[in-house]
Amino acid sequence: MVKIRQDHPLDHLGEVNLAEWVKRISARAHFADKSILELSRACKLAYSVSGSEGKSEFAWGEGYTAFHAGLEMAEILADLQLDCSSLCAAVLYREVREAILPLETVREHHGETVATLISGVQKMAAISGLTNPSSEAVFGQQSKEQSENVRKMLVAMVDDVRVALIKLAERTCAIRAAKKAPIEKRQRVAREVSEIYAPLAHRLGIGHIKWELEDLSFRYLHPFDYKYIAKLLDERRVDRENYIDSVIRLLHEAIENENIEADLFGRAKHIFSIWRKMRRKNISFSEVYDIRAVRILVNTERECYTVLGLVHSLWRNIPHEFDDYIANPKENGYRSLHTAVNGPANRVLEVQIRTKEMHDEAEYGVCAHWRYKDTDTKEQVDSYEQKIEWLRQVLEWHDELGGSPWDDQLPKVIDQDRSYVFTPDGHIVDLPSKATPVDFAFRIHSELGLRCRGAKVNSRIVPLNHTLKTADQVEILTGKRNAPSRDWLNSNLGYITTSRARSRLQAWFRELDRDQSIDDGRALLDHEFRRLAVDNLDYELLAQKLHLKSLEDLYAAVGKADISVERVIQVSQKLVDPEQSSEPVVSLVGKASDVHSGSDVYIDGVGNLMSSIAQCCNPIPGDRISGYITVGRGVSIHKADCVNFLHRQSEDPDRIIAVDWSEEPQKLYPVMVQVEAFDRHGLLRDVTTLLDRERINVSGMNTVSNKNKNTVEMQIHIEVADLSGLSRVLAKLNHLPNVSSVRRSN
Repeated sequence: MVKIRQDHPLDHLGEVNLAEWVKRISARAHFADKSILELSRACKLAYSVSGSEGKSEFAWGEGYTAFHAGLEMAEILADLQLDCSSLCAAVLYREVREAILPLETVREHHGETVATLISGVQKMAAISGLTNPSSEAVFGQQSKEQSENVRKMLVAMVDDVRVALIKLAERTCAIRAAKKAPIEKRQRVAREVSEIYAPLAHRLGIGHIKWELEDLSFRYLHPFDYKYIAKLLDERRVDRENYIDSVIRLLHEAIENENIEADLFGRAKHIFSIWRKMRRKNISFSEVYDIRAVRILVNTERECYTVLGLVHSLWRNIPHEFDDYIANPKENGYRSLHTAVNGPANRVLEVQIRTKEMHDEAEYGVCAHWRYKDTDTKEQVDSYEQKIEWLRQVLEWHDELGGSPWDDQLPKVIDQDRSYVFTPDGHIVDLPSKATPVDFAFRIHSELGLRCRGAKVNSRIVPLNHTLKTADQVEILTGKRNAPSRDWLNSNLGYITTSRARSRLQAWFRELDRDQSIDDGRALLDHEFRRLAVDNLDYELLAQKLHLKSLEDLYAAVGKADISVERVIQVSQKLVDPEQSSEPVVSLVGKASDVHSGSDVYIDGVGNLMSSIAQCCNPIPGDRISGYITVGRGVSIHKADCVNFLHRQSEDPDRIIAVDWSEEPQKLYPVMVQVEAFDRHGLLRDVTTLLDRERINVSGMNTVSNKNKNTVEMQIHIEVADLSGLSRVLAKLNHLPNVSSVRRSN
């Protein structure tokens, strides 16, 4: 039988054996027999690989192993009523993180859910690993913006609320164990916990964890202040508890006499909160009025004011210490009555009165306690706060459903519109989603963006239009002088997604002298129109259409990036399309074709074939549909689950084609594109994948290889809607690896 050692911080376990511990924890978490067995198996697996050998990285007490850390984490999570998978993940997490136990072994023994939870917590732990412990880049005297960015990064990484809760349990164990650590290590852990994880617990509404994290961190970071306040509180602890009990009895009797149903409870203010209030208001300990506090919850708003009157009839209120947030709610919607009175024995007492609905809104709604307490910033509700609300909503659902399986209760994750990435020295940069290394460089400093030549993401060289993801570590490779590429301003190539980077790059090009700008603009336009095989364009007329006085002004505007090449092409298209100009200057070669079915609704996938809606099922736009090629009547459009269609599909599958609804017919022009490249494995695949991603119809392709020169030429017949679309495709093809030139071929 596995015995839990006596020399670890779980003193309340004493000499109980593992089976008794599992039984007790399972009772607290309300587990069924199957879950009890699963938790027992996880504990035995953790002990078998850890035993007395494995030392937890954050524990410095003799005998405190990774195994004991897992048990302590499970105890914390059991109090939160988490499911068996979460407790199993907690028990096994340290063994996996410390490379004692492979994650694949966990997956094999306990399934995908437990393995995924452990993997998620490891990702959150990577934030600490990516920073330099010897510096204070992240968990030191950093800016409040940096601390907030770390918290946002953590939330952005969490797709399952259980991951965040397991991580909070792990950090709670860490800060407890730090008591026996060297002072430098203890303070580093305390900074991390106070700046990152205590606020996260606060925002998730897990008050008892938040208070413990704050108080322990405060104890290690400000030991003298902690001892001073703790001594003052300790002298009054028993007295204060007895005092609150007597106040509640008096209030309960008075409220009951008014036939009002109410819940009353005392609210102990923890040490860190007292210290913070003393500093914020520059007051002494004796002036902190809410050290002794009572909260009263009633059913209606009218009863709030009735109870307020009872409180003020019992004791004299302190001037300027009354706030009516019901009549005048805070900006974030918070509602409650706050008053401070000289209570029994002339001791200051704070009383908060609100309805149960107001209390739920304050603790769990959009105006939760953490939001009205955070006075440093007033953030708007963005995706980060939506994610926090989502995490808290899952916790509420779990409580309401009586601990039903978590996997059944997890809603889809709210899409994130921000990414949080690391600089090489550990600072965190907040960027829009789909931002690139170029955006990152300009976000750090304009000079860094202008000198950018390449980038590494997580120590690997990536293209400059690579999409950054949360928790990436980004390093910009620079040249000795400013030499940004004009390709970065080409929206088709995806180098820049932020207005900050685009505006600073445009400003740099505007500072170039006029002669240089004219030369650059002429070269850009000549190159682009030559690639598009447009050789009879009237540039003077084009300049007029762009409201410029001369051709030189057009070249200078393009060279200074005041006008983009894409804009010039769009305007030239009006000179190109015969329907938009009585005197077309150029035209796309070939006769245009309309892609639609010939009926009142449009169908993608039938080309110029006649089509008709099948009368047997009469599909309408929005239904899933498929096509059947008839004999002499074109394509018949059926619902995908139509019985007649399924019968025909089984009998003659070669006549089935994939179709879909289209909003409107589109005029397409056939164009031949010439691609020259150095041959490599996967080149053809990359070309076809790009064309498919751009939704380009390919009507033909011919490839010729030259083995002696290791080159390849491709002639690709495609269909495009206009010159802008053709320009976009050519630009993207030209940026594929090994492609030397791409042009339109007449």
